Amino acid sequence: GGRACRRGSRRTAPRRAARRGGHARGEPRAWRHPGSASAHRGTARRVRGPLGGFHRHRGITGRHRSPRPCVRAFSSCRAPPGGRVCGGTEGEMGERSVESQLLSDLSTAADGCIDDSVAYARDLGIDHKVLVGAVRSLSSCEMVACEEEAHTRWVLTKEATGYLDAGSPEAQVFRAVASSMPEGMTMTQLRDAVGGDTAGVGFKQAMSLKWVSVRKTESKKEEAPQNPAPASGEAKPKKVKQEPVILAQASDIEDGTHKLLNSVNQGGSLSDKEVAQLKKRKLIAQETWRVYKVSRGPKFALERKKEATDLTRDMLAGDAWLQLPFKRYNFNALGRDTLGGHLHPLLKVRTQFRKIFVRMGFEEMPTNRFVESSFWNFDTLFQPQQHPARDAHDTFFLTNPSVTPASNLPQDYVERVKKMHEDGGHGSVGYGYNWKLSEAEKNILRTHTTAVSSRMLYKLAKQYEADGKFTPKRYFSIDRVFRNESVDRTHLAEFHQCEGLVADRGLSLAHLLGTIEQFFRNIGMSDIKFKPAYNPYTEPSMEIFAFHPGLGKWVEIGNSGVFRPEMLRPMGLPEDVSVIAWGLSLERPTMILYGIQNIRDLFGHKVDLEMMKTNPVCRIGLD
Repeated sequence: GGRACRRGSRRTAPRRAARRGGHARGEPRAWRHPGSASAHRGTARRVRGPLGGFHRHRGITGRHRSPRPCVRAFSSCRAPPGGRVCGGTEGEMGERSVESQLLSDLSTAADGCIDDSVAYARDLGIDHKVLVGAVRSLSSCEMVACEEEAHTRWVLTKEATGYLDAGSPEAQVFRAVASSMPEGMTMTQLRDAVGGDTAGVGFKQAMSLKWVSVRKTESKKEEAPQNPAPASGEAKPKKVKQEPVILAQASDIEDGTHKLLNSVNQGGSLSDKEVAQLKKRKLIAQETWRVYKVSRGPKFALERKKEATDLTRDMLAGDAWLQLPFKRYNFNALGRDTLGGHLHPLLKVRTQFRKIFVRMGFEEMPTNRFVESSFWNFDTLFQPQQHPARDAHDTFFLTNPSVTPASNLPQDYVERVKKMHEDGGHGSVGYGYNWKLSEAEKNILRTHTTAVSSRMLYKLAKQYEADGKFTPKRYFSIDRVFRNESVDRTHLAEFHQCEGLVADRGLSLAHLLGTIEQFFRNIGMSDIKFKPAYNPYTEPSMEIFAFHPGLGKWVEIGNSGVFRPEMLRPMGLPEDVSVIAWGLSLERPTMILYGIQNIRDLFGHKVDLEMMKTNPVCRIGLD
């Protein structure tokens, strides 16, 4: 029934070891108890042990100090039966020890309760928070019942604590000025005497209490030099402004503020007027603490029995489950917040764009090729090999693998593309240059998803060649593209492109304008403009602009046009088939919809992760 005695952060030797003259296991022999039988005569005196001080026991009804010195030991020592655990820090006295002590004291208390948890924790020598944790743990098992009571009191602020010894700032100012009488002192001298902050606050208070006064002095003229330099016109001597002098008005004062601060520090009470006065000067603050009244619960016991949380196979195999106490489920408890992922605004907008395309009857193209050959990215689009967009300063070229072998390309289609570039055809004169296969084999990071469109149109032409029947198609794609561009608030080297195309007979520019306007109306951007432009593979071509409210200007968000015959005829599509197409970045509409002014705040390493968690739902296509 004994409990370990502790002092500081180490344990004392067992009393029984001291009584029989032995020493604790692991205890150095040099630290035997002076009163033991094995100790030398003459050493049996009251000395301090190696831990510095005598250990202390607290009984149920009070506390007493034992003259026995603390002795270093590595085994736990036992107190006499009925004794209380010796005081120590909360790190020494674990939660289990606190629970055992609390249950023991509740069992012996006359009324079966502890009225003040703060006083009880102070008596145990532990932090009140440790005791509260033990009380709540026992309360959840209905072993104890607790009632919470909130208390408030006024405490001194850090500034006010500094005035306890030196006095209030107004009193410090008065004493400094009184010591300089009858001459008085200037504000500069006062700051040097009591400090800048104290002088500023104390002077105002002392003036309002009429403890000090200010005497203004006349400005003095500067004395002229004894040997002035000759000049055409003599300069007038300047007036030197003199500081006012602070004088003491009272012979003696009573520091009422200091008395109030001392009263607060000692736990005294204040009137409402005094509280308002000190609060206005920010010398006091209200502190709230909670006190618990602990009593025996319906399942009170001297020892906590561990409750089973799960019903296991072993329990069901026998009768153990009949005797075991099970922990009750709390179905009202809130679950832990999920740490699942959050959708980026680009993903939300992309999802809505897909739904809009599907509603308009479009079919998504496969866009799983980030690496493309220059043939599909440029040459099939009737883009000459000397075009500036094919230079290294505009395009990312791969070094490994650097080329796509010509054997992987459709040979008949390559020959038709080469002939169209060099000699033209179908009413075109071509570019008239020597087309090189080595240039078309180079691998790049695709600069646009139109490379995917050219593959799909070639596949559509092969289907027409096989069965002799042309099927109109509506295709769309949304995926990432790469361009070697300078990064600024509206451009990135890596972004997402959204593209749509319609292949059918008899299509014109009017069909293109109507389709684009319908698409942008569906995504909530009806305020758009078109501007004539040039593209190597479309004619006519148009740039698409939308107004950005955050930037306050029109921003280019896409490009459009009708595919040229020089691109379509080498594929093998019928003469009367036209293809209208448009493309736009996914980032620009997202910036407009979410009010983002810098594209680097939307996509890239500078994105705020909190924005990822709190961005609103994308309502494109929902209204």
